[in-house]
Amino acid sequence: MIRFLTNIGAAAIEKIRNLLYGLGFFFNVLKETTTFFRKRQVGFKVLVMQLLFTGFEALKISAVMALAIGAAINVIGSSFLPQFGQSKLMYSILIVIITRELGPLLTAFIVIARSGTAIATELGTMVVDHEIEAYLSVGINPIAYLVVPRFLGVVLSMGILSVYFNLFGLLGSYIIVQVIKPLNFQEYFGNLLTILSVGDVVSGLVKALVFGVIISVVSTFQGFSVARASTEIPVAGIKAVGQSFILCIIADVAITLVQYA
Repeated sequence: MIRFLTNIGAAAIEKIRNLLYGLGFFFNVLKETTTFFRKRQVGFKVLVMQLLFTGFEALKISAVMALAIGAAINVIGSSFLPQFGQSKLMYSILIVIITRELGPLLTAFIVIARSGTAIATELGTMVVDHEIEAYLSVGINPIAYLVVPRFLGVVLSMGILSVYFNLFGLLGSYIIVQVIKPLNFQEYFGNLLTILSVGDVVSGLVKALVFGVIISVVSTFQGFSVARASTEIPVAGIKAVGQSFILCIIADVAITLVQYA
């Protein structure tokens, strides 16, 4: 019994230590981010490459998923809402579900699956290959050169992809509308714009940026947490994905509660 309690205590202390270390890592990233654009450094190339990988290369899968989600919402809504004489509620449902909720959340899942694992495994490999030590030996701050560009790249990409997802989600809905009940393009989007508010756009964008911060910080943190064995690299990738998923969902619920409180 004593040994059991001792193990629980040791595990709790380890969790707290990791949490404090993670918070310190996060604040260090924020500090280096404030000076990133004032420095002429090679880190800008890393930022551009991260934007291309996380943002540009994810456009196709985001478009396909957004079109499918928008179409599915319209099909389901068109089947049930007319029964209650509430067909016009379709526009409100589309705005709330796509712009406020599914847009940023599904975009986050795409980025986690693609970029989260890639960042964690890439940095983990650099740790095992002693590249981080090489940077330190020549006076280069790994946080400023390796983490901050990825942090900015993921956050900016999340914002862009979220808006992109919203546009294609509403477009997918319009395509289905044309099949079920042909509607003038201007009338359809006019109705959407009538219901769409600045708060809807800001809400989705805030969530996307918060998710971007979570994904980038967790992924880079897990990448640097690799010690010396190459077998730890896939573990770091798995932890990055799992923790990012959980934290993004918690953040989504928290932001939604604040908005509707």
